[in-house]
Amino acid sequence: MPFELRPYPNPTLRPEGEYLQKGWAQNVYPLAERLGVLIKLPQVSPQPYTHLAHESLLFAREHGKANEYNHAVMIAFFQKSEDIGNIDVLTRIAAEVGLDAREFRKALEERRYQDAHRRALLHAYEEMAIQAVPTFIIGSRRLTGLYPKEVLEQVINDELARQK
Repeated sequence: MPFELRPYPNPTLRPEGEYLQKGWAQNVYPLAERLGVLIKLPQVSPQPYTHLAHESLLFAREHGKANEYNHAVMIAFFQKSEDIGNIDVLTRIAAEVGLDAREFRKALEERRYQDAHRRALLHAYEEMAIQAVPTFIIGSRRLTGLYPKEVLEQVINDELARQK
């Protein structure tokens, strides 16, 4: 589900700022190291708005490439510091995963998925009251933040047992 921490017109953060520097140093980098994940604080400043990246994922989903496209966008942003708010960057990524670049770009320029994206955000913000990522809703339980795999498994098992 798409979720924007700072949707337009709210200002996005700057990677050189204390908030992101401190948060990444204290939380993201230690977790990434424990999990063996290569990640770095993207140096695009200010950080891009992500509505086009979310809208473009809907195009990729319609064309059977959602997982590949999503992964490539994450690599572009969190490993290569590319501006995923830029339509040229997104179009290049789409072509790299086998999507029709011309049709992809046209869909984004026309904002073909804008309404679907807006509905998904409204669902997240208003109906589901999501305020942070990640948020897991498992049965009647809501977990916000990062949890070990074992905790998530236990919550799933508890909810399955409760439903029997």
